[in-house]
Amino acid sequence: MIDEHEALDRFSDYLAVERNYSKYTVLNYINDINEFIDFLDESDLGDVFHIKQNVTRYYVFHLSKKQYKASSISRKLSSLRGFYRFMLQEGLVDNNVFLEVSSPKLDKTLPKQIYYNEIDEIFNAIDTKTILGIRDYAIVELLYGTGIRVSELCSMKISSIDFYNDQISVMGKGSKMRNIPIYDSIKSALKDYIEFSRSELLLKTKDSPTNLLFVNYKGGPLTTRGVRVILDNITLKASETLKVTPHMFRHSFATHLLDNGADLRSVQELLGHVNLSTTQIYTHVSKEKLKEEYLKYHPLAHRKKEEDDA
Repeated sequence: MIDEHEALDRFSDYLAVERNYSKYTVLNYINDINEFIDFLDESDLGDVFHIKQNVTRYYVFHLSKKQYKASSISRKLSSLRGFYRFMLQEGLVDNNVFLEVSSPKLDKTLPKQIYYNEIDEIFNAIDTKTILGIRDYAIVELLYGTGIRVSELCSMKISSIDFYNDQISVMGKGSKMRNIPIYDSIKSALKDYIEFSRSELLLKTKDSPTNLLFVNYKGGPLTTRGVRVILDNITLKASETLKVTPHMFRHSFATHLLDNGADLRSVQELLGHVNLSTTQIYTHVSKEKLKEEYLKYHPLAHRKKEEDDA
């Protein structure tokens, strides 16, 4: 029988290799499970292979007492469900004890988007006369123009771009490949980057040239953290109040498509969502915009407020 650490190592390999999860995602899974293992040790409740159903409920109570947010508790439970599902498949446990545990209800929050004028401010803040500026412009074009995840952007290769057919190939979650169309300004930004910027940056590394599309200022592979730093620097120049994350470009991509009449199923395919319900949250964003526009422009929508002000 293997021990907890070996089981965790196997699960980590499974997530990275078979599920194609990013290093950041795998690390979150492992941290969540290690926290549960520490809880079992400190409470003298045995090991992960031999626990009773009431222990799982006690653990949820324990997390609540530590004042974790509902979203954090839900994520931790999801990690543990995945871990026990894996161990069940491997014959390491007899059942998935976390299947019966309900996650706390989450507050419904709409994903944050970047507004049209803010998108313009971001692009205008990039100095495309520099090598790094050319690269950064291509990154923003790709994030906003395709809605890809930052992990997908960092794992892209030059061979992923099909300039002839105007599309890119993206390896998404679960090793699922999807093709996303690209428009002319994306193609132009990518060509400028590959020809004028990437080739110069690669000269700065002593290592063998990477086949990944985007590289850092030292010519090595660009990481997801590196992209976040790049966006922080750009938005700092664009506005004192503007703060964006890579995922906000993905939210904005979906929302702006739906706002302009795109079909929900098409947006689902472009985002690489398995379930349509995941994509449907963006329809709520669009409905909020519709309500805002209605209240702003319909003449009778202002009547009550004007009467109150009189």
